[in-house]
Amino acid sequence: MNILFLLIPLSLILLSLAVWAFFWAVKHDQFEDLEGPAYSILFDDEDEVKKSTAEDSDQSEK
Repeated sequence: MNILFLLIPLSLILLSLAVWAFFWAVKHDQFEDLEGPAYSILFDDEDEVKKSTAEDSDQSEK
C-alpha cells in the first residue's frame, strides 16, 4: 500500500512529461509533413550522382 504513494506521483510526472513532449512537437511542426522525408530519401542520391558525374566529366576534359 505504501508503494502507491510513490507510484501515483511518478506516473503523473511521466504523464505530464509525455503531454509536454506532444505539445512541443505540435508547436514545432513535427507533424506537418509526414510523407516528405520518406520520399526525399529517394531523390537525394540521384542529385549527388548527377553532381559527381558532372564533376568527373569536367575534370576529364581538362
